Amino acid sequence: MKYAFFGMSVLLAVAAGGWCDEPAKAQPSIDGKVLSLPPAPEGAMDAAHAKRAGELINRGLAYLASKQQPDGGWSIDGAFTPAVTALAAKAFVQHPDFNSQTPRLKKAYGLMLRYQQPDGAIYDPKEGRSNYCTAIALTGLAAANDPAYKPAIDKAVAYLRTLQIQPGAESPDGKKITEDHPYLGGVSYGEHGRPDLNNLGWWMEGMHSAGVPADDPAMQRALHFVVRCQNRSESNPLPWAAEGPNDGGFIYAPAQRDVRVAESKAGPGPAGKGLTSYGSISYVGWKSLLYAGLKHDDPRVQGVYTWIRRHWTLAGNPNMPKDRSQEGVYYYYLAFARALRAWGENQIPSYPEKTTHNWREELVDELARRVHPDGSFCNEKASRWSEGNPVLVTAYEVQALQEAMKK
Repeated sequence: MKYAFFGMSVLLAVAAGGWCDEPAKAQPSIDGKVLSLPPAPEGAMDAAHAKRAGELINRGLAYLASKQQPDGGWSIDGAFTPAVTALAAKAFVQHPDFNSQTPRLKKAYGLMLRYQQPDGAIYDPKEGRSNYCTAIALTGLAAANDPAYKPAIDKAVAYLRTLQIQPGAESPDGKKITEDHPYLGGVSYGEHGRPDLNNLGWWMEGMHSAGVPADDPAMQRALHFVVRCQNRSESNPLPWAAEGPNDGGFIYAPAQRDVRVAESKAGPGPAGKGLTSYGSISYVGWKSLLYAGLKHDDPRVQGVYTWIRRHWTLAGNPNMPKDRSQEGVYYYYLAFARALRAWGENQIPSYPEKTTHNWREELVDELARRVHPDGSFCNEKASRWSEGNPVLVTAYEVQALQEAMKK
């Protein structure tokens, strides 16, 4: 598979604690207009971090503007235009200086909608990945808050519903899906292949963005699948959950085409037993539980919350093998910000409870260390999941920072 979704002066200044005290710098301009600083959430972070987050957002948008293609879109080296265009467009329309009628965004949304198929999917049929592309496009359309896009949104939601694996459907091995099948409620890349939590996570993100409520039957079927990706034997009846660390985190897929074999991108569990939970997918699992309406005190939510506290870090993708800790780290930051905002608390206690983490401020600090002089982000250490592409990664991080700037 060729594509998949998943400066030194700044570094020294941050390490010395100096950037908060630097003199104000001129904000970048786009289309001849100097960008304003986005408003900060009152009481969620201090003024210096809020200012720095706004500067990083503005620099990221200026970089994305410089990479917009003549047709109005963005892509990964010419591929997956509707999805990457949606990621960039959402970053723009969430900024106070832009809306869906801003000329460059009107062009972007028009391009995106040209990819909508008669069945509602938004993707290039030659490339596939209809679930990823449609779900991501849906997040961009919903963020525009433009009534003109409602028919397209409704068609996309209806299409995503058809992708969910239901009882009675046929699995890749030709057998019927039953109520206890590990695929039930999941979503794959397109038609009913092997589902995984990342595909379902984007599917739920799209549905949630479009206003599908937590108690919708499709969201509750999705919850069934999410729970079967959790390393928690008390609620997950699959054999791999009983064999491993039982730590409350999440893995990538509860079953492969061989339904007896689950998959974690972090590999096997301790002593080769079970599977290892890891950061990016655990945050996807956490927000998916919350999108499905589970409360803070639900044992499944508490299980992953404890895992999050035990494995707290922004230096890498938590609990991935040490030599692979940078794989998927930029997608992790986006999942981190979305999940923690869905959780709704500014401070997360360490484990054991000796201190607390202001997740917004820590995210800003880490991204200030990683930003390039041109305002972009790119994973030079691990390009897996297309993180070597600065357009994709910059769109991720602008959105992650915007999550930190929301209440």
